[in-house]
Amino acid sequence: MSVEKDAERAALVREIADEVRAESSESKQLSAILYRVSDLYDPDEETSPEEIYLNVKYIFDVKEQGGIDR
Repeated sequence: MSVEKDAERAALVREIADEVRAESSESKQLSAILYRVSDLYDPDEETSPEEIYLNVKYIFDVKEQGGIDR
């Protein structure tokens, strides 16, 4: 799957990520996922949907295990 690079779209997704980020762990988790998705559109980033899937899976695994700062 190829995604067309679009700096404006990447910026928009990152703006949304900033807006949803709050103090709750769920909002921080969602924000992190949105930032990873925005990398798909960033012309300066080389990533694939598969890499993002693995990163998101890692985010969920860390959350399930109690977080990084256990």
